[in-house]
Amino acid sequence: QVHLVQSGGGLVQPGGSLTLSCAASGFTFRIYTMKWYRQAPGKERELVATITPSGSTTNYADSVKGRFAISRDNAKMTVYLQMNSVKPEDTAVYYCNTYINNSHWGQGTQVTVSS
Repeated sequence: QVHLVQSGGGLVQPGGSLTLSCAASGFTFRIYTMKWYRQAPGKERELVATITPSGSTTNYADSVKGRFAISRDNAKMTVYLQMNSVKPEDTAVYYCNTYINNSHWGQGTQVTVSS
């Protein structure tokens, strides 16, 4: 059974940094693409970042490019989202995701950017 358990998140000041983690279990982590999404209040869920199984290729939404970094540790079966130079508009619930026959989601982590 696929499990994605998130940690990190919380309140951070504008311009600050935060790291989200997503620990996976129940599947062969190293062969699946992993993604981070976010959903702000009143908005649709949006794709933030993607990383291929080996970690060699990453992609980002334009809104976070140059500020966020997705990475993975296949030995630890964990994917990370390093968030730098955060802005108030980064405030959202963040979800890790993978697609194995259907979409699987972490439990969600609130990130609030505010002074």
